[in-house]
Amino acid sequence: MAGFQLSWVDSVIIAAYLIGLVTLALMARRGALNADKARDHFLAGRSAPWYMIGFALFASNMTAVGMIGLPGSAYAHGINVHNYEWMGTLVLPLFCAFVLPTYLSSNVFTVPEFLERRYSRFARTYLSGLTIFLCVLADTAGALFAGGVLLQILLPGVALWQISCVLALCAGIFLIIGGLRAVMVTEAIQAVILLIGGVIVAVLTVNAAGGWEAIKNGVPASHLSLIRPDSDPVMPWTGLVTGGLIIGFYFWCTNQFMVQRMLAARSLDHGRWGGLFAGLLKLSSLFLLCIPGVAALLIFPSLERPDQVFPSLILTLLPTGILGILIAAFLATIISTLAANYNAASTLVTMDFVRRFRPDMSDAALIRSGRITVVILMLLSMLWVPMIGAMRDSLWQYLQAILSYFVPPVAAVFFAGLFWRRANDAGAKVGLILGTLLSVVFFIGVEIAHIIDLHFLKSAFVIFMVSLVATAITSLMTAPPEAERVNPLTFSGDLWHRETQALRSVPWWQNYRILSVALIAVTAAVVWMFR
Repeated sequence: MAGFQLSWVDSVIIAAYLIGLVTLALMARRGALNADKARDHFLAGRSAPWYMIGFALFASNMTAVGMIGLPGSAYAHGINVHNYEWMGTLVLPLFCAFVLPTYLSSNVFTVPEFLERRYSRFARTYLSGLTIFLCVLADTAGALFAGGVLLQILLPGVALWQISCVLALCAGIFLIIGGLRAVMVTEAIQAVILLIGGVIVAVLTVNAAGGWEAIKNGVPASHLSLIRPDSDPVMPWTGLVTGGLIIGFYFWCTNQFMVQRMLAARSLDHGRWGGLFAGLLKLSSLFLLCIPGVAALLIFPSLERPDQVFPSLILTLLPTGILGILIAAFLATIISTLAANYNAASTLVTMDFVRRFRPDMSDAALIRSGRITVVILMLLSMLWVPMIGAMRDSLWQYLQAILSYFVPPVAAVFFAGLFWRRANDAGAKVGLILGTLLSVVFFIGVEIAHIIDLHFLKSAFVIFMVSLVATAITSLMTAPPEAERVNPLTFSGDLWHRETQALRSVPWWQNYRILSVALIAVTAAVVWMFR
């Protein structure tokens, strides 16, 4: 699709929507508990209800990156890309049961801060640095690339770097105006719009392709299968149950960008309900994004890049008015996603680096430091955007590959610290260092030099196991950790037993364990249908 001319009605709707977004940010800031307090700026005053958390998590995960990446990967390789999504519904109950209670009781700003209390300053600094690194290479650069895919169709004469500059600047201004509270409020609204828009696009796409039977008969059978054989080059089942779970564990349990929303919960129960609600919403991506991506093979059989699928569908199928609303929501979610990522990374820089060297800084100075960090991150992410298209044929494949190589060491050390009382600082250091060296070796050997023939999901499992074993052996060979690094920060069977007793008096619809089992059952049914 070389270019597309929006109607004046759609143009007015887009402009009005974006102006309303800025107005809402100002109102959210004015309504915050104290916008000049660091905790209110970075964690929204810890006042978010479960439904806001659920929609914000869904919007954070189903952003422009997901709306571009998931249909694009489905178009190129089939619906097996949804495996990354439903894997999250298996990890979220684990997070709600064991990880979130520990975070909230620790009263921390960041995940790295938690790792410092469990291990040492080294573990905190490592994870902060990794998260900032991934924020630039994956999260923000990916969002800028996704926005560029759509806007280059609407504005074919504008270069990608120019689009990236405008989007990053808008996100920075939006964040500075409203802080995290504004991001979460707008994400909740956009999640509803994107859900409704996604349903409309999915229905129109299936109809345009001739219906479900025409899709099943017209596309390769492998494109409609979630579980693929071990020989599959894109999503082998062995990589799914190993590397896929590791990526999911990192993404939902140790990724500041996602965890920060649940740290903003008004209570433990609201955090749990919100996380499980987000898991339920995530299942919808199969029907809203993946299946339409496959159906697009019958509508646009020869697109230049798979990532052009979603923009091509909405610009071709949606009527005037609805098109404007969906494009506006799409652009708004790019801005809020970028703002959320910049906020999470600037929180890490401010709380884990700046405050470390200047512990007496006032709240105003901390917020000012965070805003300066946002500007620097904006520049770095804009510079990296051109590299995405050069490394992979699909945005989603690029993102999963980057995570597979670099997050397993953190997942291993975090997992050991959460469930094994004997894990200590020496073990964490060796696990992180050895795992990182192996990550670099695999990344260069597989992705750059092409001298190692191993799928990136399988590489993730190897890196994870090496890091975990190194952590365990070193911990056993050195002194046990101090009691204060274990008792409040590691899973306790006694705590689980006390909670079990308390849950007996809770109605079933408020019992997160029953809700977790129900979520897993629904997920299993969906996977079985498309196995």
